Amino acid sequence: MKIDECTPENVHTIGDGETPPCAGLTPNVLPEAQSTISAVSSHTGVSTRNVHTGTTLKQQKQEDTPHWYALRCTYGREKAAYDYFVAKGIIAFYPTTNAVKIINGKRKVVAESRLPNIFFAFGTEEQIKTFVYDNVNLPYLRFYYCHKHIGNRIIKFPLIVPNYQMESLKIICAAEASDIVISLSSVPNFQAGQMVRVIEGTFKGVIGRVKRWHGQQRVGFVIGGMATFATAYVPSAFLENI
Repeated sequence: MKIDECTPENVHTIGDGETPPCAGLTPNVLPEAQSTISAVSSHTGVSTRNVHTGTTLKQQKQEDTPHWYALRCTYGREKAAYDYFVAKGIIAFYPTTNAVKIINGKRKVVAESRLPNIFFAFGTEEQIKTFVYDNVNLPYLRFYYCHKHIGNRIIKFPLIVPNYQMESLKIICAAEASDIVISLSSVPNFQAGQMVRVIEGTFKGVIGRVKRWHGQQRVGFVIGGMATFATAYVPSAFLENI
C-alpha cells in the first residue's frame, strides 16, 4: 500500500470493510483507558442543522467517533512515536516481543517490535491527524492508508481497525505460545470461513475465522490487507460460533 502525505478524503471503512460480529465486543465500546480521551461526541452526534444529506451525517459521525487507527513510521521509529502518543495522553498499542541479545558481551532481554514500523492509536480522526501532520515532532509518522476503486477514481482513507480485532490482537500478542502467526501480508486462509470466538484457554476472547494452518486448527484475522494474526492450536471444544 502506498503511504501518501496528502490529507485523506472523507471516505472511511471499518477494518477493510469487515463488519464486527454482532455478538461479543460492541464495535464502539471504548477500550480500557489510560488516557483522557472523551467519547462525548460519539453520544451527542451532530446538529441536523449542519447536515445536508444522510451521507454527510454518516461521515460526520464517523469522524467524531473514536477508532483504532494503524499508523506507520519510517526508519523503525515506531517506539519513539508510541512513547510520544502515550506522553500526550493518547491510548496506543505497540505490539512487541522479547528477544535475547548480546549487548557489550552480556545477554540482555530487549523488546522488539512484532510489526516493524507499525503501531496503533485510538482517537477521533481529527485527534490523530494532529499527530500525523505534526512535522515538527513527528515528521516520520503517517496514516496507514487503504485504497478503494470507485468508478474511475481511487479513493484513499486511513485504515481503521475494528475494536474486536484490536482486542484479539492484544490477546494473541500477550500469549506465550511460540507458534502464533504474525504475517506482514494477507493470508487468504483467514479471509473466509466460520466466524468464532475462543471461549477457553490461552486465547480466550479472540474473535476471528477458524481455519487450518500448518496442519493445526487456529483462529485468525486479517487487518486491512496489512497483516494477518492467528492463534496457536485451539481445540474445537474451545470455540463458539458467531
